[in-house]
Amino acid sequence: MSPAARGAVRPSVVIVGAGPRGTGILERIAANAPELYGDTPLDLHLVDPHPPGGGRIWRRDQSPLLWMNSTSEDVTMFTDESVELAGPVRPGPSLAEWARTVRAGGIPVAPDVAGAIAALGPQDFAGRRLQSAYLRWVYEDAVAALPPRVTVHEHRRTALRISGPRDGCQQVWLEGRPTPLRADLVVLALGHLESELSEGQRELSDFAARHGLTHLPPAFTADSDLSALRPGEPVLVRGFGLAFVDLMVLLTEGRGGTYTAGADGQLTYRPSGREPVLYVGSRRGVPYHSKIGYRPTGERPPLPRFFGPRQVDELLARPGGPDFRSDVWPLIDKELGFAHYHRLFTAHPERTRMHRPDFEEKYAAADPGSAALQALVAAAVPDPADRLDLDALDHPLDGVRYENGAALQEGLRGYIEADLARRHDPAHSPDLAVFLALLSVYGQLIRIGDRGPWWHGFFSYLASGPPGPRLRQLLALSRAGVVRFLGAGLTVTADEAHGVFRATGASVPGESVVARALVEARLPEPTVVHTRDRLLRALHAEGALATPAGLLAVDPADGRILDRAGRPHPRRFALGPHTDARAGGAFARPRTNAPAFRQNDASARALLTFLRDRAAPPVPVPALTPEDPHAADQ
Repeated sequence: MSPAARGAVRPSVVIVGAGPRGTGILERIAANAPELYGDTPLDLHLVDPHPPGGGRIWRRDQSPLLWMNSTSEDVTMFTDESVELAGPVRPGPSLAEWARTVRAGGIPVAPDVAGAIAALGPQDFAGRRLQSAYLRWVYEDAVAALPPRVTVHEHRRTALRISGPRDGCQQVWLEGRPTPLRADLVVLALGHLESELSEGQRELSDFAARHGLTHLPPAFTADSDLSALRPGEPVLVRGFGLAFVDLMVLLTEGRGGTYTAGADGQLTYRPSGREPVLYVGSRRGVPYHSKIGYRPTGERPPLPRFFGPRQVDELLARPGGPDFRSDVWPLIDKELGFAHYHRLFTAHPERTRMHRPDFEEKYAAADPGSAALQALVAAAVPDPADRLDLDALDHPLDGVRYENGAALQEGLRGYIEADLARRHDPAHSPDLAVFLALLSVYGQLIRIGDRGPWWHGFFSYLASGPPGPRLRQLLALSRAGVVRFLGAGLTVTADEAHGVFRATGASVPGESVVARALVEARLPEPTVVHTRDRLLRALHAEGALATPAGLLAVDPADGRILDRAGRPHPRRFALGPHTDARAGGAFARPRTNAPAFRQNDASARALLTFLRDRAAPPVPVPALTPEDPHAADQ
């Protein structure tokens, strides 16, 4: 008997987190509800202190100088024919297509983004404000697509904890609200969260407090208070990824600096005089690789080939589960190599010395990383520059030493210039094939679970780097002396004797830099053990399983949260970077079988099926029936 027929309280789902991931779940509920749920009433509660669609990370009220790191044609929130899912494909526009419709008058937008949309081309990098407008439109489109008896309630609050038995309704307690939300099911789509300081970060923070220094721990850069970083003063920056790029922008253009382009296209930076001097280094000592600046053409590598569902099934069947380095990584190495050489043979055959079928047959037979495989590649690909060396890519400055800091600046500028040239030259299109293989690999890895922090960093370094224009700006800042490179193997210590932070690196032995300010340019680790989010910490304390890396363990089939006995909770789901099934992002490149879309669909279908087949009996918690069901709960 349906809940409505029993006269029960309306079924309800609480989605905690109304950013892109929460919006994606909502879109999949709308797509699957007609088949799985019919015309039965349902309340959907979206809980987030930030407006739905963009959420915190993609909210509108951040600097207009901050960009996405994907081109507008490579960003979508909608499924397509490539996505392997049980539910229906519900096509929709990419960011570029949406902007085109806006320009044609088909979609109204706020005046503050109209100018940016008018100038946006398919291969341009949109600002985050513009992406926020797109995400808000996607959210409103998903709400409009819901069946008539499904009602959405927005709660602009923070969720604090979940209570309730495994076999009964849940209660979600919100900050500033005396009564909880009743929930048949709860979905956590929390996105990136703040963390408590690690022991090392606490020591640095305490040192800074004792000596009147500035220490900015890992954080989302747009939320950091940068006012303590004073003009002209040196600032040590540890981290050379996307968080650094945001920091660089906010402390240069964000403080009034400007760029001019010469006849040769080279940028020159004109300081405002309000910038600090950024001394940046990291483990690798180089920035993330530039985004590739050309479109794919011709035959794509047939992926997956050596790391697909069959191989993952075999890995998961091993007693005790697979070890990433010894069991999983060799297959990934072979998969990336296959994509690289398939593209080299098909697009640039003049740079090979073997028939492709012969090469691929021998490549398939060779063990990953074996001497036989290396000999095969050497015989078939005469130029070492055309061979894929993942270790060299991951450690570009290993063994490289510079005479002094000035030589290091020249060397790093040359490295960045070479990277820009390569990533914008189709003659190196095997790089794009490796990028596509990385996306394929990430889609398979979500079934394996916790891979440790190295893989995510390696993926981001190769596949999720900054737009090319940002690296050209970095070169201009380096020539202007506003950014100074510290190289690889960066170590920062607290110099008690002198009351300063001291940075040393392996690239210029014997030299060090001191500063009264240190910025950790990276996001906090997404662990449930150290997160500042009270809800996640409470879940873990009450028995939710954390992986060795501290991620929330979930069932890869549908995202249900696992307890410490490995049992999926029947009523609690989690998706996103705080879980061991984290995908590459909540939105994706079109036609890449995006894992986030597959996860969203599986979770939406699981929750709709649960509500249809096993709706819980009512509990004595007041139902929420606001006069305007779509009004935000303020």
